[in-house]
Amino acid sequence: MVVEILEFDLGGESYAMDIGIAREIVEMLPITPIPRAPSHVTGLLNLRGEITTIINLHYLLGISPAKERNEQKIMVLIPDAFENTSVGVIVDEVHSVLTVDEINIDTNIRGVDEHLTEYVQGIIKLGEDEGIKTDGSENRESDKRLIIWVDVKKILTGTTETSSSLLD
Repeated sequence: MVVEILEFDLGGESYAMDIGIAREIVEMLPITPIPRAPSHVTGLLNLRGEITTIINLHYLLGISPAKERNEQKIMVLIPDAFENTSVGVIVDEVHSVLTVDEINIDTNIRGVDEHLTEYVQGIIKLGEDEGIKTDGSENRESDKRLIIWVDVKKILTGTTETSSSLLD
């Protein structure tokens, strides 16, 4: 079985999410801050007449951005991804859609911080099975890389639960 994911960068590292929850990728646009909003909520964006809440994924995962704000991208999610509202997440860069065979996904992630394991769906190993590239050369160790596959829906749901428990 194969899985389609969207690869993106946070803090210079490769991450991925299910392609099915991504609606579109947009360049950074002016974001209006919301007074007294939780620190992970960057603000609101008027995207072609639709008010979109912008979440800073760097903050939620504790990762320092690798790019200046105006160079970052916003991944707008489908409304079903988060409480049937329009939400976008800020990332450093968006790369491409990848089709990955399940044999290249390691779901044994017990060595990761317990707080993060519930948000990590697996580690994707690229370049493992391809012994020879299309140009006839062999794969080198530097061609092999890992991508952390995160469950963005769970990350966003976790923020709501944390925010509401602080208000109780």
